[in-house]
Amino acid sequence: MSSQGKKVAVITGASQGIGAELVAAYRKLGRLVVATSRTVAASADPELVTVQGDISDPATAERVIGTAAERFGRIDTLVNNAGIFLAKPFTDYTRDEFATVLGVNVTGFFHLTQLAVEHMLTQGTGHIVTITSSLVDHADSHVPSVLTSLTKGGLQSATKSLAVEYAGRGIRANAVSPGIIKTPMNPEETHEALSALIPAGRLGEASDIVGAVLYLENAPYVTGEILHVDGGQSAGH
Repeated sequence: MSSQGKKVAVITGASQGIGAELVAAYRKLGRLVVATSRTVAASADPELVTVQGDISDPATAERVIGTAAERFGRIDTLVNNAGIFLAKPFTDYTRDEFATVLGVNVTGFFHLTQLAVEHMLTQGTGHIVTITSSLVDHADSHVPSVLTSLTKGGLQSATKSLAVEYAGRGIRANAVSPGIIKTPMNPEETHEALSALIPAGRLGEASDIVGAVLYLENAPYVTGEILHVDGGQSAGH
């Protein structure tokens, strides 16, 4: 099958962990992919284009969406996966840390999603999936995370608002809310202690989050959903 007529996915935070697995999963589906992160490697696959850049910079959003439009002619799915998680006592956050987390988690989401929606509106179809955090719905005193709640909580609310605003125009918006996942963000030596915080007694796998995203991708009547994939964390302890 030629590239013509294939659907296109844009994926942020694509160089490692969940993002890298999302890229592989969408390519396995036969989707054309534009993958972006600060350190994403060049691609030899003509149906996978990579764009290096800081997602908190609006210019990066313009280059990513411009690349998708120029190379593939459309944008069917945007996965807002890029994010920073910084757990520390509230009074210990610095101004630089605040600016960095807000820039990646919120500013990057805003500019990229706004540009993607403009393209989706011309097509009359599209899907936005945003990766948030189960700490938004169930704070844990063992994991101080006000900046996560401030930024990722805002994204969950924005997801619902986008879903309602564009439901009648063919665009869906959903979020996946992970618990603690085995990624480079969580070193192996921390896994035992972190597992004790989870009702299921173990960390999730990146594949669990990928599976949730793909479920939402193939669920045309689901929009405005916050899908928790957290081993029971958001339900309680």
